[in-house]
Amino acid sequence: MSNLVLTNIGELVTNDHSINNGQLGIINDAALVVDNGVITWVGQASDLDAHTSTKPMDMHGQSVIPGFVDSHAHLVFAGERSHEFAARMAGEKYEAGGIKTTVAATRAADDDDLRTNVSRLVDEMHACGITTFETKSGYGLDVETEQRSVRIATEFTDEVTYLGAHVVSPDYAGRADEYVDLVVGEMLNACAPHAKWIDVFCDRGAFTVEQARTILSAGMSAGLIPRMHANQLENLGAVALAVELDVASADHLTHLTDEDIAALASSNTVATLVPGAEFSTRATYPRARDLIDSGAKVALATDCNPGSSYTTNMPFCIAVAVRDMKMTPAEALYAATAGGAQALRRTDVGRITVGSRADITALNAPSYIHLAYRPGVPLVKHVWSQGNTIFSTQHN
Repeated sequence: MSNLVLTNIGELVTNDHSINNGQLGIINDAALVVDNGVITWVGQASDLDAHTSTKPMDMHGQSVIPGFVDSHAHLVFAGERSHEFAARMAGEKYEAGGIKTTVAATRAADDDDLRTNVSRLVDEMHACGITTFETKSGYGLDVETEQRSVRIATEFTDEVTYLGAHVVSPDYAGRADEYVDLVVGEMLNACAPHAKWIDVFCDRGAFTVEQARTILSAGMSAGLIPRMHANQLENLGAVALAVELDVASADHLTHLTDEDIAALASSNTVATLVPGAEFSTRATYPRARDLIDSGAKVALATDCNPGSSYTTNMPFCIAVAVRDMKMTPAEALYAATAGGAQALRRTDVGRITVGSRADITALNAPSYIHLAYRPGVPLVKHVWSQGNTIFSTQHN
C-alpha cells in the first residue's frame, strides 16, 4: 500500500536530466507515488490510477520540487551577534575574529541549551523546505565543547562535520601550531566517532594551506571525509589543496582566479556558494557564472551561523544567487537541491526519481521560478521527509 500519493502537480521538478532534455527534468500535470519513504513512481497524473490504489492528495496545480539539501551550516552554538551585523552595515569590515565571541557563549552553555537552539533552527529549515542538512562543530575550540557539539549534532542529522579548525582557539593565541597539534590529536580522537566529515577554515585569520593539509590529512586517516572553507576573505591557495586532496566540497570561494575555476571544473570537488554570507558582510559575490560556464559542480547553501550569515532560508539564498550572482532560476534551484546532494556525496536526495528518498517540498506557486521571482514571500506550503510531513501550513 502506498503511503503518500500526490497528483494534479502543475509543475514537478525531478532533477532527472533524461526527462524533457532539461536540467530540472520538469514534468507538467504530474503525479508521484511514495512507498515506505521512497519514490516508487513518477509520471503524468493521467496515468496515476494504474500505479496506486491509495487516495491521492490533490496539489491543485501547484509546483513540487525536491527538498532542499543544505550542505553547509553551523547550527551548534549559543549566544547571538546582531551588534556585529549592525556594525558591518555601518561600514566596519568583516573579519573572522568574531567567532571567538560565540566560542565563549557556547562553552558556557549546557547541552540542553545547545540542543534547544539546534532544534529551533532545524524547525526553521524545515519551514523553508530543507529536508537534508549538514552541520558543523567549531564554536568550542576545546576538546570537551567540540566533542559535545558533534555529539549533539548527531541527534539531528547524519551529516555531521568536525570543525575544530574553525579558527585558532583563544587559549592558544600566538601558538597556532600547538593548536593544530590538539586539533589532529586529542580533539580529533574525541570527535571522530561522532562525525562523518572534517573541515578546516583555510583563510586569512584562520589556518594556512600547510596547516590545512595537516588537519585534513589527519582527519582522512581517522576515516573522516574532507571538505573545506576556502577563499572567503583572501586567496591563500586553498582551492589547489582542495583539488589535490579530492575534498567533497570547497565552500565560500569569494576570491577565485581563472586557474582556480579551471581546477574545480576538472575535479570532483563541488564549489559550494553561500550568498547569505556575502549579503550579510557586503562582500563581493563569488564568480558563480564563470564556475557554471566552466563546467564546475556548484551547490548553494545557507551557511547558517550567528556571525556572517544568520539565515536558514534557502529560498532567500536562491533569490540572491539569481539576482546578484547571475545564476538562472533553474541553475539556482538545481544547486540548492542536486548540487547540495553532490556536495554531501549523496545520490538518494536532491531529486524526485524512482528509488530516491521521498524528500519533497510543495510550493504555493505554479512554478519554481517564483522562489526568485517573489523574494521574501513564504511560498513553502508542505514538506515531506521520507514521505512523512515535517512542515505544513495547514498545521501552522
